[in-house]
Amino acid sequence: MTGRRLSRQELIRRRRRSGLIGRQGEQETFKDALQHSPEEITQFLFHIHGQAGVGKSTLVRQLESLARDEQALTAYVDESTADAVEAMEAISSQFNQEGVELKGFEKLLATYRQRRHEADASAGLAGMPSESTEGGSGNDRQSPSPSSVLGSQLALTGLGMIPGVGAFTGVLDPNQVAAGADRLKALLSSRLRNHEDVELVLSPIQGLTPAFLRSLTEAAERRSWIVLFFDTYERIGPMLDVWLRDILVTDRYGQLPANVIVVLAGQSELDVRCWGDWLDLVTDLPLEVFTETEARQLLSTKGITNEKVIQVILELSERLPVLVSTLAQAHPTSVADVGDPSGTAVERFLKWETNAVRRATALACALPQELDEDTYRTVVDEEAREEFSWLRSMPFFVNRAGRGHYHDVVRSAMLRLQRQQSPLRWKEQHNRLADAFRERRTQLEENSPPIDDWWEDERWRSYRLQETYHRLCADYRTAMPCALRELVDAHDHDITTLRRWAQALARAGQDTDAPTVRQWGQQLLIALEGPQSGVTAATLLLSRGGLDTSGKCLAYIVRGYEHRVVNNYEESLADYTASIALEPTARGFRNRGETYRLAGRYDEALADFDRAIELEPEVAWAIESRGQTYVSMGRYEEALPDFNRAVEIEPDNPWAIARRGEGNRLTSRHEQALADFNRALEISPGYAWAIASRGQTYESMGRDEEALADFNRAIEIDPDSSWTIATRGELYRITGRYEQALADFDRAIQIEPNYAWALASRGETHESMGRYAEALADFNRAIEIDPNYAWALTSRGQFHKSMGRHEEALSDFNRAIESSPDYVWALVSRGIILRLESRNEEALADFNHAIAINPASAYAVTNRGVTYRLLGRHAEAVSDFNRAIEMEPDNGWTHYEKSVALYATRDPGCQTCVSRTIELCTSGNHIADIGNLFLAHCLMSRWSSAERYIATFLSKNPKRGDIAELCAVTDTLRRIVPSAEGQLLSFIRQIEAASPG
Repeated sequence: MTGRRLSRQELIRRRRRSGLIGRQGEQETFKDALQHSPEEITQFLFHIHGQAGVGKSTLVRQLESLARDEQALTAYVDESTADAVEAMEAISSQFNQEGVELKGFEKLLATYRQRRHEADASAGLAGMPSESTEGGSGNDRQSPSPSSVLGSQLALTGLGMIPGVGAFTGVLDPNQVAAGADRLKALLSSRLRNHEDVELVLSPIQGLTPAFLRSLTEAAERRSWIVLFFDTYERIGPMLDVWLRDILVTDRYGQLPANVIVVLAGQSELDVRCWGDWLDLVTDLPLEVFTETEARQLLSTKGITNEKVIQVILELSERLPVLVSTLAQAHPTSVADVGDPSGTAVERFLKWETNAVRRATALACALPQELDEDTYRTVVDEEAREEFSWLRSMPFFVNRAGRGHYHDVVRSAMLRLQRQQSPLRWKEQHNRLADAFRERRTQLEENSPPIDDWWEDERWRSYRLQETYHRLCADYRTAMPCALRELVDAHDHDITTLRRWAQALARAGQDTDAPTVRQWGQQLLIALEGPQSGVTAATLLLSRGGLDTSGKCLAYIVRGYEHRVVNNYEESLADYTASIALEPTARGFRNRGETYRLAGRYDEALADFDRAIELEPEVAWAIESRGQTYVSMGRYEEALPDFNRAVEIEPDNPWAIARRGEGNRLTSRHEQALADFNRALEISPGYAWAIASRGQTYESMGRDEEALADFNRAIEIDPDSSWTIATRGELYRITGRYEQALADFDRAIQIEPNYAWALASRGETHESMGRYAEALADFNRAIEIDPNYAWALTSRGQFHKSMGRHEEALSDFNRAIESSPDYVWALVSRGIILRLESRNEEALADFNHAIAINPASAYAVTNRGVTYRLLGRHAEAVSDFNRAIEMEPDNGWTHYEKSVALYATRDPGCQTCVSRTIELCTSGNHIADIGNLFLAHCLMSRWSSAERYIATFLSKNPKRGDIAELCAVTDTLRRIVPSAEGQLLSFIRQIEAASPG
C-alpha cells in the first residue's frame, strides 16, 4: 500500500465494517493474505462453506470490500454463469467497468462469438468431402449441424469442452467419440476462415483460457492484487471445478499471475476427486450459525434490547445470520404475542415492518428469480415505484451491478407465505411477470433485424425462459404442456440451453410446490449429467412428455441426430422415420437422407433428398447432400448440376463452391476445379479442405510440386487432419517417395487408428517396398474395420494378384463388387483375373459393365480391347485401343496392345505403334514400362534389345504375379509371331526360372 490519504467514503465503509458482528476471524485471515506479498502466501484459494443462510454471500461482500480497500481488482461470478466461457466473460466485463480492459481476451471472445454464430448459421450442412475415385481413395464422413453438435454434451465431452463430465467418457466408445470429433472438425474447417477459428469453435475453453490468462497477467501488473469471487459454488462448481483447478495449479492453459486470489463460497465442501491433491493450498472457512452471543451483539447494535423481542428473534431465526439481520432491520421494540412465538421469521419481519407499501413490495419482489429496476416496476404497485433503493438495502437482497436477487432462505419463505395467503394474487402476479417478459421478447423481435432462428439470440432466450418460469408458477397444470414442448426446442438449440430450461422447471416446481414440475426438472438434470445425455433427455421427453405431434416430430429429429453423431445409424434412421410418419417435413427427409448416405444406403438417401428438395426447393443443404450422394456412388456427372444449383442459391458460400470444385475434379474438369477452389479460398483463405482438394487437382494434372505445396499448407493450418496427411502420403507413394509416404500414413493412423483408407494405402506402400507381410497385415486390418470397404478389398485383391494368388484375388474382387456393384476398379480388376484364367467371355462382361458405368475409363477400354484381341475380334480391339489413346495419348501400354492387334492383321501401322510404345516406355522406370519395352522388341524380333530389357525386368525383383502376367502375355505372342516361337519359349523359361518359390 502507498501512503495516499483515504477518502471520506472509504473511511465510512471501514468504520461500518468494523462494527459488523461475527466473521471477524475469517475477515482477518483474508486481510492478512492481502498484507503479504504474493511470494509469501501459499494458500491463495479461500473456501467459504456452510448451510443456506449462514452468511456466505454476506461474507463474500465483506471480503470484496476489504479487497477493494486494498486497491485490489475484483470480480464476482455466481449461478448466472453456465460455464467457464461465461465466467471469463463476466470477469472481463467487471474489470472493464473498473477501467481495466482484458483487450486480448475480449478480442478473441468477440471472434469466438462471431465464428460460433457463423457455424450455427450453417446448421445442417455437410462435412469434409473426400470420395473414392476409380482406383483411388476416400474418406467420406459427415457431421450434423454445428449448432446441435456444439450443444451436444456427448460430443463436447469427447472434445474435452465441458470440464467436470470427463468421467463419463469411459462408458462411451472412444472410436465413436473420436469419429464424431473428426467429422465436426472437418465440417467447421469447410465453413470457417482458418484452423485457429475451427479450434476456437470446437474447444472454446481451450482456445479462450490462454488468452484470458495472458490478459489477466497484464492486468495484474497494474494492481497489487486481483481477487476473483465465485458465489453459490454448490451450483456452478460442477461446471467450473476442473477448469478452475487447471488454471490455478497446472500449466495446461498457461501461467496464472502470483497476485491472484480466488474465493469460493457454497454450501458443499470441495469435491475431493478434483481438489484432493491441492487441499494444502486451500484456506478452509467453514461458517456456522451465529452463536447466541454474536446474535445478541448484532441485535444490540440495531438498538434491540427488549429481552422478549430478542428471544423471539433468536427462536424464529435459529440464529441464521440472514434472518437475524432481516428481523433486526425493522428495529422492533415490543412483541405483542411474546408468549406465542409462532409463525416464521419472515412472517414476523413483515409484521414488524409497519409500512404497508414496503411489506407488499418485499413480498411481491420475491416472485422474480432476478430483479432489476424494470422488473421491479412491473411487480410493484404504483405507490411503491420509488422504493427500489429501500429494497436493495435489505439484508436479504443480494446486490450485483444494478440488479440482484433475494437470499434463497428468505425468498423461499416469502414465496410459501404468498402461495398460502392468496393463491389468486399469486397467480395474477406471476402472469403479470410472464406477460412483461413476453412483451420484452416481442419488442426485441419487432425492433431487431430479422434472424432465421430467435433461439440463437441470448436476450430472446432469457426473456423466453423467464416467461416460461412465471407461467409455470402461475398455473403449472395449464403451462406444463407448453413448457415440455419448449424443452424440445431448447434441446434442439443445444445442451446448455436445455440445461437452463431444466433448471427453470426444477426451480418452478420447488417455488410453486408442484412435485410433478420439480421432478421433471430434476430428472432432466440427472439425464444431462450422464452418458449419452442428449439421447437420454430426448427419450425422457418422448416417453413421458405428453408432447403434441409437432413436439414429438422434433424430439425424434433431435434424438435421431444424437444417435447419428456417434454412428448409431439404425437407431437414427428409426427416429427420423418416426418423425416423418408424424409430419413429413423437409427437415425430417433431409436428415434421414443424410443418415442413409452415411450408412452407404445411397438409393434410399437419394429418394429422401428428392423429397426434401421437392418440399423446400430453395434450401441448398439438401441439394448439396444429394450431389454428395451422387459422388459417393461414383455418379459424378449427375452430382455437378446439384453443386451448380447450390452455388446459384448461395453464390458466396465457400463450401458449396469448393464442393463444386470437387465435382469438377472428379470429372477431370481440372481447370474449372482450380477456378472453384481458388474462388472458395478468396472467400475463406484458411479453408484447409479446399487447399488440400486443390492439391489433389494439381496432382491429377501432373503438377506434383504445386500439389505438395498445397498439402503442406493445409497440414500447417490443420496439423491433425488425418485425411490431409494421408492424402499427402498418397502423393509421396505414387511418386515413389515411400519412406515419406510411410511417415504420413503412420501419422494419420496414429491420429485416427481406425482410418481404413490410410491403412490400405500404407499397405500399398509396404507392397511397393517389398514388405509383403506388412502390406497384407494392413489390408487385412482395413477390411476388418470395414468389411464392405470396396477400395480396400480391391487393393488386397490386387496384392493377391501380384503374388500370383488368383483365387484369393478373385474372392476379394467378388466381395468388392457385391458391396459396390458399380465399382469400376473392382470390375476391371476382376475382368483381368478372368482373362488371365482364359475366361474371356466373363471378362468381357465385366469390362462392358465398367465402361457402361464410366465411359471415360481408358483403363477399362484398353482391357476390353485386349480381350477382343484374344478372342480374335481385331477390328473391335483396334477400335477400343484408338478410343483409349484419345483419352490417354501417352499410355505406352495401350500403344503396345494396339501394335499387337495391327501386327495380327498385318496392318502396316504396326511399326508406328511399336515406335511410339518404345518412345513412351523408355522414359519410364516402372516395372510395367520395362515389360512393355521387352514385349515391343519381341514383336519386332529385335532379340538383343529384348534380352537387355528382360534382364532389366528380372533385376527389379518382380513379384510372382508380375512374372506370371508377363509369361502369359509373351505366350500370346507365339500365336501372333509364329516364326519367333523358339525364341519366345526361351524367354518364357528364363522368366519362369526367376519366379519366387
